[in-house]
Amino acid sequence: MATYRIALIPGDGVGGEITDEAVRVLDAAAEIHGFEISTASYDWSCDRYLEVGSMMPENALELLSDFDSIFLGCIGDANKVADHISLQMLLTIRKGFDQYVNLRPIKLYPGVYSPIETASPETVDILVIRENTEGEYSSNGGIFKRGTPDAVALQTGVFTWKGCERAIRYGFEMARQRNKLGGSPAGRVTNCTKSNALNYSMVFWDEVYDFVAKDYPDVETDMALVDALTMWFVKNPDWFDVVVASNLFGDIITDLGAMLQGGMGFAAGGNVNPEGTYPSMFEPIHGSAPKYTGKRVVNPIATIEAVRMMLEHLGETEAAVHVQRAIATTLGSGEVKTRDMGGSATTDELGAAVVAAMRTNA
Repeated sequence: MATYRIALIPGDGVGGEITDEAVRVLDAAAEIHGFEISTASYDWSCDRYLEVGSMMPENALELLSDFDSIFLGCIGDANKVADHISLQMLLTIRKGFDQYVNLRPIKLYPGVYSPIETASPETVDILVIRENTEGEYSSNGGIFKRGTPDAVALQTGVFTWKGCERAIRYGFEMARQRNKLGGSPAGRVTNCTKSNALNYSMVFWDEVYDFVAKDYPDVETDMALVDALTMWFVKNPDWFDVVVASNLFGDIITDLGAMLQGGMGFAAGGNVNPEGTYPSMFEPIHGSAPKYTGKRVVNPIATIEAVRMMLEHLGETEAAVHVQRAIATTLGSGEVKTRDMGGSATTDELGAAVVAAMRTNA
């Protein structure tokens, strides 16, 4: 019987509440599908920073390296610690474990209302591949003469051929695997760029995209400037299959993608090291929502989607499909809804409903 060691980092705000639901679903999946889950929890957070001056210990990566996967609840509480400080924890894990693919599925389930009129379960099925370890988030730069009228800030993006190529290539592989277009071409990869204005970094990115595309004649190519892409996401979401984007642009467009799929409570992401050299990390992307801490009103579907992605990454495909069916069944029935869906169910009530659907259809 396979045993998977999972590191839990509940983090800040509502992180503890949604981590409870992640464990609930993982345990149910393990019981039903015949594998074991072993977890260890780490209290790395803004509270820790206030106590000892660091979000996590110096040997954090060493501790995490022994695990098969990582579940991150959410990080950040600007009332306690500035966001640019707390975010360094997440960036350190992503870069330290070479989690160079940020995987963001955008799917609208039946029974879920989207504020975007063009969005429907038939039109919203997009996979965004965001380069996750360099680009605009490389932390290169500085501030000169801070606090004076002559102050200068420099923020330098770093784009390497290797970094761009491996993320873009992963996108083409996913398009081939998804086979959304159902034949020839098998799928479509949209290059999210801004090379009309960013005449070095994004022109370079486009060159890498064109280089990779030649290896995938069975996949259709497409290009959209990032500003136009946000418009087309709303106007014609059905056009998009796989989108490849730099670190910054991928970060921005996936929040719009969350609105397509019904809101941030449905949005999950994976920080993936495809080779498995290091553990990958999965998380809901809705943030820590400190004002809701302890109220148990946050939608746990994003958390459960993150668990589904984790199971798929671990090779437990049947369990992942089972979780997705249970999510679809629960949302489709419309019987249990959290506040963001117009209902009054608590976080744990919706989580329990998904687990009940898993057991009913085991």
